[in-house]
Amino acid sequence: MKIALGVSGGIAAYKAAEIVRLLQDRGVRVQVIMTEAAQQFVRPLTFAALSGEKVITGMFTADAEEPNIDSAVEHIAVARSIDALLVAPATADTVAKFAQGIASDFLSTLYLATTAPVVLAPAMNVNMWEHPATQANLETLRKRGARIVAPGEGYLACGMTGPGRLAENELIVAAILEALGVSQDLAGETVLITAGPTREKIDPVRYLSNRSSGRMGYALAEAALRRGARVLLVSGPTAVKPPSGAEITSVESAAQMREAVLKLLPEASIVIKAAAVADYRVKESAGQKIKRAGPLTLELEPTADILAELAQAKTSQIIVGFAAETQNVLENARKKLLAKSLDAIVVNDVSQEGVGFDTDRNAVTILTQDEVVEVPETSKWEVAQRVLDQVQRLRKQRAVLK
Repeated sequence: MKIALGVSGGIAAYKAAEIVRLLQDRGVRVQVIMTEAAQQFVRPLTFAALSGEKVITGMFTADAEEPNIDSAVEHIAVARSIDALLVAPATADTVAKFAQGIASDFLSTLYLATTAPVVLAPAMNVNMWEHPATQANLETLRKRGARIVAPGEGYLACGMTGPGRLAENELIVAAILEALGVSQDLAGETVLITAGPTREKIDPVRYLSNRSSGRMGYALAEAALRRGARVLLVSGPTAVKPPSGAEITSVESAAQMREAVLKLLPEASIVIKAAAVADYRVKESAGQKIKRAGPLTLELEPTADILAELAQAKTSQIIVGFAAETQNVLENARKKLLAKSLDAIVVNDVSQEGVGFDTDRNAVTILTQDEVVEVPETSKWEVAQRVLDQVQRLRKQRAVLK
């Protein structure tokens, strides 16, 4: 999910840097567009370093660069690529341009070119805020569907006191997330998620592992972040880029994952065990590389059952397990749900082509004590949302019982 953050000229421009960070913590990509006036307060390099994205500072390329068709239509490309436009701070000048349809710079042109939701967080002198022209412009924008995050009251940089101060960053972030359709129903929760495979050492260069890519667990982590949760992500080895904002503990073996998860359990209110943990490890791994010299026999022993230990050690946490099956899928999942005293289990048939391991798609069944929810083939992002929906249902049930 990606938004454009317009920064217009005012002393509150420096606060936009924190808005970038807060949005990234919730898994949202941010591309910053700065007006010429905004660049007098904050340098573009600040936003480029924070966002990792190109900062747009004008309609065309810099004077030292050769103008080209890409720069001439960049506002169209950005308009098509974003899921929402946020302007914070929005000055009286920017508000007036938007309301009157004046396209005199990149930001005002982008506003006219995009069909994405628009959120404005005005900040200005109290007299400018209360002026009938500003209020009329804001009302025009509201009627067109723009969301206005009203400024706060207090001491202003100009020395006056009253409304006009940029709203608190958390309020602005909440407004843009609402515009994006992202619920904050997990705000205040700490979600512990495991992801990826584990590796069990055979010798210094070989190991036992599985086909898990970690994509399902990482999708869950990103979805939980976007819904307002603090996320503790314990991850086995994977090439997937971790979601910004997650607190990551990297592990390799099942024993290391067990240690990390049990250590973090007291901090969590929800645990989702999506990792594909090896069921067996080599009883005695070799200290040196094993040379090829004919048949090799490995003696294996079971690894710890981390999910069962979590269920036994939990206090009030909701525990969700994952199960990959190839036969008797629902029957085996139901047995695991009951035997390990889980609140829910997510099971998928990994014998199906194109879903499950090492792919962006999945098809699962979510079982709880009283419900079976089928999730037909879809993206792992959508599966993550459906799993979190069930977690929410379980939380509400517990609240009623209390």
